[in-house]
Amino acid sequence: MKKFSLIYLFWGIVFIVLPLFLILFHSLSANSDLSNFVFTLDNFSRFFEPLYVKILITSIVLAALSTILCLIIGYPVAYIISKMKDKVRNNMILIFIIPMWMNFLLRTYAWLTLLGNKGLINKFIAHFGLGPWDLMYNSKAIMIGMVYNFLPFMVLPIYTALLKMDKKLIEAAKDLGANDFEVFVKVILPLSLPGIYTGITMVFIPAISTFVVPNLLGGNNFYLIGNLIEKQFTFTGDWGFGSAISMVLIIIMLLILLLPKLFNRKIKTRDAIGGGLS
Repeated sequence: MKKFSLIYLFWGIVFIVLPLFLILFHSLSANSDLSNFVFTLDNFSRFFEPLYVKILITSIVLAALSTILCLIIGYPVAYIISKMKDKVRNNMILIFIIPMWMNFLLRTYAWLTLLGNKGLINKFIAHFGLGPWDLMYNSKAIMIGMVYNFLPFMVLPIYTALLKMDKKLIEAAKDLGANDFEVFVKVILPLSLPGIYTGITMVFIPAISTFVVPNLLGGNNFYLIGNLIEKQFTFTGDWGFGSAISMVLIIIMLLILLLPKLFNRKIKTRDAIGGGLS
């Protein structure tokens, strides 16, 4: 067991701690020379200029809307699949997993042929005398691409939470006179909250940091935080500024990961106080 622990420790240091240290180093250094560190906060102060703050806010809004759409679509889908027979249920989950085997870039490219002015969607609605609809190079296209690519990350954790739920609790609620709606609101939904939290985290974090979807489906009309970071490393060569933006994004992601824990802690504290008072 100790050998396996050392392997995981080595893996964590090399692929998590060391890259984070390098990002932090570049974000706080006035130059990119590892042997000549010159402390500065200019990279962070530059990021908080109105232009970059606006890009960050736009990225958060689009990622949040995409996450909400994934939740609205994903929860009913996961709930319906969890109620199916084992064989059908496994096949339905496989349908969600199979597209994930394909390259992310290719999956996003496919939407260019669907959403374009001469794409399949506009060709279809043209038969009814409608269109062409402006579906490309705007926020709608970006959200469609995000929802399509990240929806499985919402469905799978919710499905797992629903599947592991103790069915005796549902039966007990019905025996006590609860109708289907009350059973869902008071039993099923609360018990599936861990899956919802996990799904929201797994969708929001890649959605806020993605740059492929905005590049392909947003065109030059939308410049998100992921595109800004990518350009600093691949085009302008400003590693310090790119690292500072990455650190801000990492802090935002960590806060998102901590929010469910803080929320659960507050609920436990409130219940404990309520139990003590009673």
